[in-house]
Amino acid sequence: MKLVTSELMRRIDRETIDNVGIPGPELMENAGRGIAYGILTDIVQTTESLKFAVFCGKGNNGGDGYVIARYLQEGGLEVVIYFIGPVDKLSPDAKLNYDRAIELELDMVEIKSAADLPEDLSSDFIVDAIFGTGFEGEPKGLPAEMIAYINRQEQPVIAVDMPSGLNADNGQHEGAVVVADYTYTLALPKYGLYVSPGRELAGMVRVVPIGVPDEVIEKFDIPDELITDEYVIEALPFRKPDGHKGDFGTVFILAGSTGLTGAAVLAARSALRGGCGLAKVGCPRTLLPIIAGGVMEATTMPLPDVAKKGALALRGLGEIRVAIKEHDAVIIGPGIGRHHETSELIRRLVKTIETPAIIDADGVNALAGHTELLADTSAPIILTPHPGEFRRLTDISVPDDIHERIKVARDFATLYKVVLVLKGSPTIVTDEDGGCYLNQTGNDGMATGGSGDVLSGLIGSFLAQGIEPLDAALCAVHIHGFAGDIAAMELTERAVIAGDIIDFLPDVFEFLE
Repeated sequence: MKLVTSELMRRIDRETIDNVGIPGPELMENAGRGIAYGILTDIVQTTESLKFAVFCGKGNNGGDGYVIARYLQEGGLEVVIYFIGPVDKLSPDAKLNYDRAIELELDMVEIKSAADLPEDLSSDFIVDAIFGTGFEGEPKGLPAEMIAYINRQEQPVIAVDMPSGLNADNGQHEGAVVVADYTYTLALPKYGLYVSPGRELAGMVRVVPIGVPDEVIEKFDIPDELITDEYVIEALPFRKPDGHKGDFGTVFILAGSTGLTGAAVLAARSALRGGCGLAKVGCPRTLLPIIAGGVMEATTMPLPDVAKKGALALRGLGEIRVAIKEHDAVIIGPGIGRHHETSELIRRLVKTIETPAIIDADGVNALAGHTELLADTSAPIILTPHPGEFRRLTDISVPDDIHERIKVARDFATLYKVVLVLKGSPTIVTDEDGGCYLNQTGNDGMATGGSGDVLSGLIGSFLAQGIEPLDAALCAVHIHGFAGDIAAMELTERAVIAGDIIDFLPDVFEFLE
């Protein structure tokens, strides 16, 4: 699903109204009806005796609020509209729907000052329709006081398009901002809903179609997308009912060093839980008993060790190359450490590799100062650095601004013709064609040692099962975060560890399939 800025959304609306001929009031009607339907089906368990307080601003976001109120009342709910006037200052489309609300005798209260806000808001839910996607800057005066008032209440808050006061482009805010439990954003998702603190302020986000034709969206050639459940469901591989383990792909995992054996175990467990038929771990010979005992379902391959130090030795290059050729995908890097001989081994492998590969962790660090090797590789390559690894690799610090971060990631992927998974909040996936995809799943509980190893194992599993490299990365990133979200709900963010993400993968697959 395409991601848009506030300016681009404005242009899409304008194109739809002016050149397609869908009037603004019709789009507003679709928006309000769609949000009301979402509330009635997603949030409200029963309409009996439930009360809604709808807070409307002067602009089109307020107009959406009037429509929502009308449909909620038609759905059997009790509704009171608190609106900022005066009426002659409402936008034309908002005024139209204000008049409809008057005709239907909805309960309406004009708020002329903060003193007009009820001391006791006797409602079960609040709808925030004060400011929408087009808002910039700091709320002032009565709107700011209304936002503060909403935040003082204990009822769940449902934001229309954006939590009022939140910047749709970067997820930041200046001054007052609504803290929402749910956000129903219109037509297309906006960046600010998926970047902290916006993602936390928005709560659960749903996208509501409002009737913008697909050909209008396609006309704007939007490069950035949001990874969705629907995309992942389509991309996941079909499993033959009569298949054997060879049909589901084999992955070779080059991993492990002294003190980092857990990374190899986590990557192997994740790969197997992701559905591949066979995972083999190539590791330093001295560490074989530890790793083999950590993941019973994987096979193992003892490899030459650097003077029994628990690091992969360069002299193992030949047999590693043979092993990689015997598998459908290879994961290089989880827990391999930074011994200079191991790093040289990785560089020589990458230079000649022909099997689709994921390069992670110290595999990425080994390429610092040698990124030209990526451009010379014929095999599909997926890199999965976190910001620190990316900085070591490129000597570029990952920017805080989401749009600058996307540019840095896109430039790297197109230059070296790789799929880049730049981990973070949100994780960004880019490819050699310039596409960029934001992940909407995941939480701070996943900021824990081993989480990245679980992700690399999952990507390798999907790659081995025959998914194209970009789709393998997108599916894995989304499912990895989704499993982390379930883990956090069950265990709390504070208590999540990497192994929990693996344990909840079956729940994600059950939901998606």
